[in-house]
Amino acid sequence: MNTRITTPAPNQERLRITEIFYSVQGEARTSGMPTVFIRLTGCPLRCRYCDTAYAFEGGQWMSFDEIEAEVEKYNTKLITVTGGEPLAQKSCPALLSRLCDKGYDVSLETSGAIDISETDTRVSRVMDIKLPGSGEVEKNLPDNIQQLTAHDQIKFVICDREDYDWAVDFLTEHPLSGICDVFFSPSYAQVSLKQLTEWVLRDQLSVRVQCQLHKLIWGEESGR
Repeated sequence: MNTRITTPAPNQERLRITEIFYSVQGEARTSGMPTVFIRLTGCPLRCRYCDTAYAFEGGQWMSFDEIEAEVEKYNTKLITVTGGEPLAQKSCPALLSRLCDKGYDVSLETSGAIDISETDTRVSRVMDIKLPGSGEVEKNLPDNIQQLTAHDQIKFVICDREDYDWAVDFLTEHPLSGICDVFFSPSYAQVSLKQLTEWVLRDQLSVRVQCQLHKLIWGEESGR
């Protein structure tokens, strides 16, 4: 996508967008399904394993009409709004609701560091719980846990054994598996899928082990 910054009309609903693209969903509940991704620009976190740092700045302003026109080019009802951190832009919840109103099946990928209570309940919120290996564990917003429903999803990105043990302790304190789907994902090139799977099976956890399918298909350059 052209990243030239344009000036939107006054009072027009808009967001700063890094890219809009069509691919298969690489993670979580709809993994493998063709999906339109709307990547918003900006993020207040700096996770050590982040591979979408190109979305921290730049991008271009797009009106909601322009975003919707891009989405309509593809034959799918699945949309993922991602980043960066999408909720860092105040207009994001309005876009999510508009897409739901249009009949799309919408998911939101969020860090868990920003209040999710203003997002439409029709949206499946795929929320990270940041672990020590991310370098951002202090950014977790505890109140977000109280907002979760069966429609939402939780993701733990595991960098090492310390992260795994931290996540197990967290699930003991907060039994999220009884609320929504919980995914354990190995951080790319830090923990093997085999190792993580063996840990989960040994401890008989009620979680789903996942990998980043898009990286298996296209390699490290594909992003998260």
